[in-house]
Amino acid sequence: MNELFSPEWMQAYLEQWNAEPELTDTLERINFNSTIGYGFTNTATPTGVLTVENGWAIKAGPYTNQALNWDLRATPKDWQKWQAKGLSMMGLSMAYMSGKLKFEVGDYSSMIKDPRMVGPFLKSFSVMGRVLSHV
Repeated sequence: MNELFSPEWMQAYLEQWNAEPELTDTLERINFNSTIGYGFTNTATPTGVLTVENGWAIKAGPYTNQALNWDLRATPKDWQKWQAKGLSMMGLSMAYMSGKLKFEVGDYSSMIKDPRMVGPFLKSFSVMGRVLSHV
């Protein structure tokens, strides 16, 4: 199995992202464009990056000093838990408030208040879980 957020893992995530209409269609309607870093707490930089244009993932790979709109960090154990079980609105709030999910870059407060954004954000965690069976 490929390591979490490795280039191979990120490419599989891109494919799973684009196969999920709750991400692509919803985010396309709001012209969502973003460069999202994923990584681990206690590291200087994220490990992997996903670039999204108009809701569709167009590029995935390692972090190479790209400018990020979002940089999400957690422990490997927490990432694995969220991939296996997904993340609910309550779970997201608890993860953020407890510091288990850190937003190194990005505005959690504005995202959580926008229903057009929070639904796809939560869905992205269950989509991560699909990567396990495709890498």
